[in-house]
Amino acid sequence: MLAAVIVVGMAGAVLADPSETDPKSIARDPDFLAGKWAIDAREWSEAARRLSRAVQRDPDNADLHNYLGFAYRNLGRLEPAFEHYRRALALNPQHRGAHEYAGEAYLLAGNLAKAEEHLEALRRICLVPCEELADLEREITAYRTRAGASAAEVRLTLGAVQP
Repeated sequence: MLAAVIVVGMAGAVLADPSETDPKSIARDPDFLAGKWAIDAREWSEAARRLSRAVQRDPDNADLHNYLGFAYRNLGRLEPAFEHYRRALALNPQHRGAHEYAGEAYLLAGNLAKAEEHLEALRRICLVPCEELADLEREITAYRTRAGASAAEVRLTLGAVQP
């Protein structure tokens, strides 16, 4: 009987959503709520400001760091975005959202290899299909398509210039 309880308890832990740290605690934070609202409204500066305040109160919350990284990425400020994604992943190495968003940020920075590292991490984490894996795969495919089109344009341009 005890073994069955342990196995059932372990299964619940394995199936728990690795992308959320403690959703109940941050859901009560007014700056988190305002930051989430600002993200939904695409008001990136306000989101970064409010989420920064929430992170000051709860610096060990991976979700807060992930959302703050997202806000900075959408502001075009990749260095602080990477800093917060790294912190989120240090706190929760299986944070699916942080892996997806970090991978997308690396694509913006032109670093396909680093984006693919996060894709591989998601493949290990997502034992069943997950949205974060599908989203990052789609973004990497689009990035490769754009890069291939750009390379073809360069070859055509060079070919037109050469005698």
